[in-house]
Amino acid sequence: MSDHGVSKHGEQGGSPVRDEVAAVVGRARAAARAIEHYSQEQVDELVTAVAWAVVRKDHAEALARQAVDEGGFGNYADKVAKIHKRVTGVLADMTGMLTVGVVEELPSAGLVKIAKPVGVVAALIPTTGPDATPPVKALFALKGRNAIICAPHPRTTGATEAVVGFMRAACEQVGAPADLVQSLPAPSLPKTQELMRQADLIVATGGAGMVHAAYSSGTPAYGVGVGNAVHVVDETADLADAAAAIVTAKTFDYATSCLADNAVVAHEDVYDELVRRLTGAGAHLCDARQKEALGAVMWPDGGAVPSVKVVAKSAPHIAGLAGFEVGPGCPMLLVEEDGTGPDHPFSGEKLSVVLAIYSYQGDITAAAELVNAITAYQGLGHTCGIHTSSDANVERLAMLTKTARVLVNQNLNEGAGSPRNGLPFTLSLSCGTWGGNITTENVNARHFINLTWVSRPVEPKVISEEALFGAHWQAYGR
Repeated sequence: MSDHGVSKHGEQGGSPVRDEVAAVVGRARAAARAIEHYSQEQVDELVTAVAWAVVRKDHAEALARQAVDEGGFGNYADKVAKIHKRVTGVLADMTGMLTVGVVEELPSAGLVKIAKPVGVVAALIPTTGPDATPPVKALFALKGRNAIICAPHPRTTGATEAVVGFMRAACEQVGAPADLVQSLPAPSLPKTQELMRQADLIVATGGAGMVHAAYSSGTPAYGVGVGNAVHVVDETADLADAAAAIVTAKTFDYATSCLADNAVVAHEDVYDELVRRLTGAGAHLCDARQKEALGAVMWPDGGAVPSVKVVAKSAPHIAGLAGFEVGPGCPMLLVEEDGTGPDHPFSGEKLSVVLAIYSYQGDITAAAELVNAITAYQGLGHTCGIHTSSDANVERLAMLTKTARVLVNQNLNEGAGSPRNGLPFTLSLSCGTWGGNITTENVNARHFINLTWVSRPVEPKVISEEALFGAHWQAYGR
């Protein structure tokens, strides 16, 4: 296991910060060395203990309450559900997954793949997910026999420290070092930057600035792209199911998820009926005056990022800030939109229960063009969905859009893994080169191991120039 991170540093942060972070990283390296030779059975016992320590009812409820009280984002009941769904989903995904020793053999190719730890993982934790994000990343790291250090957001340090405390106790319960899971004490920007420099791998979940800092640290990093998921509803869709899926994803935890629908693109033939179903479910359709007032509250400085005053708050609260009232049970606010880009801020990621709705004419190509226009402003490479009865429309949309995930007849939150699909459970959704990331995958435990490829000779393959170039020679000559 490499110790390069102990001495690796930059100018920013100063010697006291460097030394303090080095002490934390040093404890992590010592803990990782202690489990370096764990068997697969020991690793699986460890991750099971850690997962249970987080999802047990009293712990999950306490974490959810602290996350809401500290951060002011989302709601208690949905955070309890999120902790349970994400952590149990990740553990289920990892059941039977090999991450120790020989993990794959391909005799015909003469290949054997051997899994080894990556080392110390730095996990950047967003303020909207201080409770569920640390255990998901910790399970990925521990499955690969790594240590992990969480860098909390200063606003929600307590919630992150609480969940880390539960996981540390679980490590000790099965005889593993508690320092396999740590929280960076008294977090600050210089400390987080220094941690990123000293770690072996970074997993950055959060805003664009955080991800950019991770990529600029000089340490390998998995990042995520900007959210702004778009949900297409074509003329063949089951509108009842589509409306239910949109409401479910958009309102869960007051839209803290980057997957929550930010825009719906509905065919003109079903647009009015879809809006009727959404308002029938309690959503409020803003008129022109309300839309203008809402925009002024959400983007008071004219920038691209919505005000923290509306992030993950209830619809009645947001409407009140904009000077109008909605019913106490209103789940979300609808805003009709027809443009994209900086002059149309509702086309961007809203991080709230505010949903932009668009109408399109023609075939699915027009919908795909609108999806690409919306995500070109914000959210390129992330996720889109489609409610449809047409396999041809699914294929066409998937071919034409620059998105890593296309969810078919599902609520978009299922893009982070669901019992109803085969996507890996995660809270880190990468967006490929479109979104400035190295992969389009849902980051999962397989990204937290190094693989040594052992290659043995096999029967030589016959490489025929005639087979390779014959058609070209015939067409163009040699």
